[in-house]
Amino acid sequence: MQRLTGIERNYAWGSFEAIQRLLGKSPTDRRVAELWFGAHPDAPALLADAGDGGAPRDLRSLIEADPEGCLGEDVVSRFGPRLPYLLKLIAPAKPLSLQVHPSLERAQEKFAEENATGIAMDDPRRNYRDPNHKPEMVFALNTFEAVCGFRAPRRAVELLADLDAPLARRLRDLLHAEPTAVGVRWAFTSLLDPSTRPTPGEVQELVAACAARLENGSPSPRADSTVVHLAKDFPGDPGVISTLLLNPVTLQPGDALFIPAGGVHAYLHGLGVEIMASSDNVLRAGLTEKHIDVDEMLDCVDYVAAPPIRPAPEIFHGATRMYYAPVDDFELSVTDLADENGEPHHPLPGRGPRIIVCLDGEIEITSTTGKLSLSRGQAIFVRADEGRLTGHGRGRIVQADVP
Repeated sequence: MQRLTGIERNYAWGSFEAIQRLLGKSPTDRRVAELWFGAHPDAPALLADAGDGGAPRDLRSLIEADPEGCLGEDVVSRFGPRLPYLLKLIAPAKPLSLQVHPSLERAQEKFAEENATGIAMDDPRRNYRDPNHKPEMVFALNTFEAVCGFRAPRRAVELLADLDAPLARRLRDLLHAEPTAVGVRWAFTSLLDPSTRPTPGEVQELVAACAARLENGSPSPRADSTVVHLAKDFPGDPGVISTLLLNPVTLQPGDALFIPAGGVHAYLHGLGVEIMASSDNVLRAGLTEKHIDVDEMLDCVDYVAAPPIRPAPEIFHGATRMYYAPVDDFELSVTDLADENGEPHHPLPGRGPRIIVCLDGEIEITSTTGKLSLSRGQAIFVRADEGRLTGHGRGRIVQADVP
């Protein structure tokens, strides 16, 4: 077992205090949006206990030095000599961009194309920073707000019906004429495509209509308040209006949300644990100051209306909740231990490459090769060749693993 130090990502939408307080630290003067625990080449977690003499200093180099020992023969045969997932803490204090993630096939194709054209990996115009897909799942640690996937066209028409603004009528007419995925594509594209996107004035007029309806008894106060709230940070951005076409999602602590490839989404506010395929491919079309590629984003969107995917946990040995995603790259478990009445060590799931983060308390992790104690905010990497794990103590841990 190796202790890990996560890598901060200081994006403009991050929180000054959420992750810091989770780690038992004081708020800072910088926004910490994410804390990465993984081996992605952009920000591999550091090995806190690394020695001198050329020993690996980060998780990526540790895995490269012994892929089969770290990952296991099965994982290497399926994914190659790399950790297939990335585990994060995520703390949006302001809304993230309106975004989508590509399929594996699209990522491989476009990554090769951008390499061939000579776009540098750190060029802000680059869309694809690796050849991998990025399905992801977030586990809420407090109330977590998001929009995700498209509403049923009929429901969107109802929501737009009594908004007194030309842009609302235009969107409503498109969806009413074609209440299918085709109509959803027309409406969504009309908002974002440079040739059809509304003017800032048209956007603001519809925002004002939502604000007025909110004051007078809205049929969907959450949808209207989302539009009004987003417009304060992104005035005139048609991405604000696109949220009327999307499903609102509120996660309570312990809830999970899965985002498949092609799923349009934006996280709005909260604190959570996020796990995903090991990728940083994000295609944006609004609600951001970062690089936007509307054409590429729209080409990757799944326009079929569907409710959000909210995995329900399965219980493992009484104390562990397992959250399975419909992908092969990752699974997530959360274990709460009470250490009452001399309880024996509790079996933990998984036997592949695991990353464990202690969210609260102090828990001792035992493998076939040794033991380590974790306190709040500490993390470890467990090699596949260290076998089954048990936990003992009082607190909560979250674990990433490969199915």
